[in-house]
Amino acid sequence: MRYKEFLGYKLSELGIGTYLGELDAQTDQRYFETIKLGVELGINVVDTAINYRYMKSERVIGRVAREVGRDKLFISTKGGYVPFDADAGEDPKVFFEENFLKTGIIDPNEMTPQGHYLGGKFIDWCFEKSIENLQTDRIEVYFLHNPEEQLLFTERDKFYDKIRECFGVLEEKRREGKLLFYGLATWHGFRIPEGARQYLSLTDVLELAKEVGGHQHGFKFLQLPYNLGMHEAFSLKNQTINGKKVSTLEACRELGIYVYTSASLYQGNVIGRIPDQLKERFGIDKDVLVALQFVRSTPGVGTALVGMSRTQHLKENLEIENIEPLREEEFLSLFK
Repeated sequence: MRYKEFLGYKLSELGIGTYLGELDAQTDQRYFETIKLGVELGINVVDTAINYRYMKSERVIGRVAREVGRDKLFISTKGGYVPFDADAGEDPKVFFEENFLKTGIIDPNEMTPQGHYLGGKFIDWCFEKSIENLQTDRIEVYFLHNPEEQLLFTERDKFYDKIRECFGVLEEKRREGKLLFYGLATWHGFRIPEGARQYLSLTDVLELAKEVGGHQHGFKFLQLPYNLGMHEAFSLKNQTINGKKVSTLEACRELGIYVYTSASLYQGNVIGRIPDQLKERFGIDKDVLVALQFVRSTPGVGTALVGMSRTQHLKENLEIENIEPLREEEFLSLFK
């Protein structure tokens, strides 16, 4: 397994995502077996969110961590969508009212139609619930989940106030020893043109982190979609660093931000769609391995996350470890 070094940590170049799947015990067991095998084969990055499978994904990761040893996992989770607890044994409406409305944690007027919410009390609740679900005393990376959704319903100044408030909570978690780093896990924000409603400026977000946490702030991670069909993070120069237009991946390299790529296999859409000439260019026959080679060879990419709930898929994906990544000049030649 190849690793990337970052701030004294070694992070596996492939990570396991836990987004999809039914809520049954069989899916739990498949995830358990897959993550456990992945750790045994050298993967240490595991990504989840409190709303993934209604908290069940976090709980499976907690089970794996107890069995293999907590120090073998570098766990990231997220908060931003109003969660439900699949194991709560109550109606989702009652769960929402009891946990969020009656407690004043959520103002329903500020929740989006998709159930997205940003606020200090809410992120605090989600963080502590994730700690409980994961059965741990710390989280390595905590992401605000798709925060740009708020920009469809609120003005940018108010949005920044919400981000600042949430960063304050996360900095407090760092002071308590419960959190190492934090960041944003986005879908649209960093891969759309400047001026678009949901566009996010990395330098603006960093300034908010510095306001809250000083120069030792914990904003060190970014997660965004990147794959053969969604390559804007590399190809679109929508960030400005020292007066120069650069891509989001270039900006992250310049600013010392570690990047997780989500949807690295385009949620399976690359399978059966890789042109023969691209396979020849890469010298690889399997579609999935071409897709992974593209992502992991991209300058600026730290860890490529792949949703994996079956050991068979894990083993297939890990075949990429037998192939050398492209050198930077080889990768750049693909765009000429």
